[in-house]
Amino acid sequence: MDLGIDGKRAAVAASSAGLGLEAARALARDGVRVAICGRDEARLAAATADLQNVGDVVSFVADVSTTDGATAFVEQASAALGGLDILVPNAGGPPIGGSDAMDLDAYRSAIELNLLSTVAMCQAAVPAMGRQGWGRVVAITSISVRQPIDGLILSNTARAGLTGFLKTLALEVAANGVTVNSVQPGSHSTDRLRERYGGDLSGAAANVPTKVLGRPEDFGAVVAFLCSDQARFITGAAIPVDGGSHRGLQ
Repeated sequence: MDLGIDGKRAAVAASSAGLGLEAARALARDGVRVAICGRDEARLAAATADLQNVGDVVSFVADVSTTDGATAFVEQASAALGGLDILVPNAGGPPIGGSDAMDLDAYRSAIELNLLSTVAMCQAAVPAMGRQGWGRVVAITSISVRQPIDGLILSNTARAGLTGFLKTLALEVAANGVTVNSVQPGSHSTDRLRERYGGDLSGAAANVPTKVLGRPEDFGAVVAFLCSDQARFITGAAIPVDGGSHRGLQ
């Protein structure tokens, strides 16, 4: 299926591993020129070399856990690519734990990591998309937005706020040809999940109705579709990709 995005320019944040990496790969495979970033230079270099076998990819060492770092990455990506058509905001998860383990500073850090960093990226990228009359924002959040996950109170809190921001932004820029959506991953086979389950993912799979974990490459394909020309009428959506784990009607 031709997604109609060959030659478009994308910035994919926190993309040296995991779901961000696979989103970048899917876009590159469809002919998008992609900028990726990560904090670990060695891991970023390995990811860049891997993706350059697929398509046109540049990379930057950047820490998008802060608003300054998030803004700088978007600015670097835009300068390198000659502008941006697609933004995939993403960031690592905050520390694991419940409310009794977290002080107010932990919440502040989580909100900057998983809410304000995306706000900063959107502020840096979306106005120019509106002026050119075409743009796609596809944020990677979490299924915890719909169904809070035990032991992830920081993520549950910050990403719920982010979802409200994205929905509001979508309504504001829809008439400018810019769509804004989020994709809510459930349990996928990633390093983040291995950290939570101590390396043994059998328990995680048992809790998914499909009884198997999601494949990161399939998740990346969903992100790429939402960036497509065919997805022009999808905006303000928050789409679960979770093997049926969310049990609610909405």
